[in-house]
Amino acid sequence: MLAILSVVMLSAFGFIKSEAQVTDKDGNVYKTVTIGTQEWTSENLNVEHYRNGDLIPQVQNKKEWLNLTTGAWCYYNNDSANGKTYGKLYNWFAVNDSRGLAPEGWHIPSDTEWTILTDFLGGAVGGKLKATTLWQSPNTEATNESGFTGLPGGGRGSNGRFDFIGKFCFFWSASEDVNGTKWNRNLRYNRSDVGRDGGNYEKDGLSVRCVRD
Repeated sequence: MLAILSVVMLSAFGFIKSEAQVTDKDGNVYKTVTIGTQEWTSENLNVEHYRNGDLIPQVQNKKEWLNLTTGAWCYYNNDSANGKTYGKLYNWFAVNDSRGLAPEGWHIPSDTEWTILTDFLGGAVGGKLKATTLWQSPNTEATNESGFTGLPGGGRGSNGRFDFIGKFCFFWSASEDVNGTKWNRNLRYNRSDVGRDGGNYEKDGLSVRCVRD
């Protein structure tokens, strides 16, 4: 379900940015932003049901998290207050479940789609994607010119440990290569670029943004 808002503005670096909304399976409403040819959610995903209505379990226990081979989510530090700001952290299994994590008409971006975004923005891409609040100093070159509003929600490692809130954010891509490498993008408080990391990290808990089909 989409409700389009009549807000259009010209960004400081010369492209038209339009804002709209998308609603997920649970009724959560997310702002969206059009950057170049892509429309992205400008808030982290916070849904707890797949698109078909099946429940995605919340897993708090560290040992249980480490043993997962199916989709799950958690809040940073298992604190629901963090969810209000940063959304949920999802493992790889939830991101790539065939039942669909993203709202209808949307999907988890591929590694290539992330590259399209960063190539379009150019320059200090990370600064253009980072919000200007909540980040630890120096929040290098943060302007949020793109309207993407990346927040430092941290993550949950494959060892079950929570870390980096206020300093880093990590976003899943939907891409996995022939060697089993899963790719993510990340923003950091002390850098202006966008990191691209990969590995066999299916048990990591990372934030999720969605892109329109």
